[in-house]
Amino acid sequence: MDNNYNMSNNYNQPYYNNVPPQPPYNNMELERPCSLGDWMITLFITFIPVLGFIMLLVWAFGGGSSKSKANWAKATLIWMIIGIILSILFYSLIGALIMGAATRHY
Repeated sequence: MDNNYNMSNNYNQPYYNNVPPQPPYNNMELERPCSLGDWMITLFITFIPVLGFIMLLVWAFGGGSSKSKANWAKATLIWMIIGIILSILFYSLIGALIMGAATRHY
């Protein structure tokens, strides 16, 4: 092996040990996090049956709320949809079992 080996890779390109400079940190304004009181009011509103669902849609897709509240509202809506689908499947299964048992002749 040659003593002047400069740690080249398989493509005969030289290996550089220095890292390219990173761009400077941009001074973006970070959004203010929601306070405890904001979350208490948010959860209280979502407990109201029809208004809560409407407000979840507004917070998720309206654009006027903070990013964390919008993401929370989207996740809550997804879990609601999953729950509705599972409930429909469960009650359909129970209904089919009851109908099957009711129509069975002994």
